[in-house]
Amino acid sequence: MTVIITAAELARDLAGPTPPTLLDLRWQLSAPDAPAFDARAAYEAGHLPGAVFVDLDRELAAPPGPRGRHPLPDLAEFGAAMRRAGVSASTPVVVYDGGQGWAAARAWWLLRATGHPDVRVLDGGLTAWEGPLSTEVPAPAQGDFAPLPEATGVLDADSAAALAESGVLLDARAGERYRGEVEPIDRVGGHIPGALSAPTMENVGPDGRFLPAADLRDRFKALGVSGDAPVGVYCGSGVSAAHEALALAVAGIPAALYVGSWSEWSSDPSRPVAVGPDPR
Repeated sequence: MTVIITAAELARDLAGPTPPTLLDLRWQLSAPDAPAFDARAAYEAGHLPGAVFVDLDRELAAPPGPRGRHPLPDLAEFGAAMRRAGVSASTPVVVYDGGQGWAAARAWWLLRATGHPDVRVLDGGLTAWEGPLSTEVPAPAQGDFAPLPEATGVLDADSAAALAESGVLLDARAGERYRGEVEPIDRVGGHIPGALSAPTMENVGPDGRFLPAADLRDRFKALGVSGDAPVGVYCGSGVSAAHEALALAVAGIPAALYVGSWSEWSSDPSRPVAVGPDPR
């Protein structure tokens, strides 16, 4: 099954007999001292016709705390939010955001990890869409999606550390954060010992669309992803890492996600921190 969809393919599917449910995941990571991005206002100013707004911070994550800035949501509450948005198990879902792809990937990952069989991300996001936009806020019929009682493919701090030793653990953040040269958000900079730097923005081209699958496979192979060992990903708070997991899926490589990511790992002073370009 494909995990991304082009704007042209989406336009075709929306005009077909079984159009997908559309979810708008407009979101931006803001520095602590910067004004918050008003995602709802951006959605109301113009979105794909029929798309329902989903709030990443409130509906795809629990409140920030010891488990990180975007820990897993309560799955019962997540299921209720998805049903309010019109999500049903038998209907395909397409998610998109403003173009960066991180928030859409978080929705893709969470829906797939909790059992939805058919979720795709609009490649390139809203900026790739060439059709009309709407300011009408839809009132979708109640969906029937019921998430699994436990998400699959999830790493915690201990299993992420173990995977860095026994498999491949990729750090999706920018290289300077991995190396510990800057840390604008979390308590300390650096990375999980043994993790490899693999900035997720290197998985896309200048237009924000994913590189071809063959190019992604070559990139991950160069990072040590051979297919013989399990793969995991993390980032600052489990959002851009979902984008890396999506890139791996495009390449045909399954990966687990450390949802708490660096925001959880670095909050505990007893956990080791590596700095510099070397994994250890």
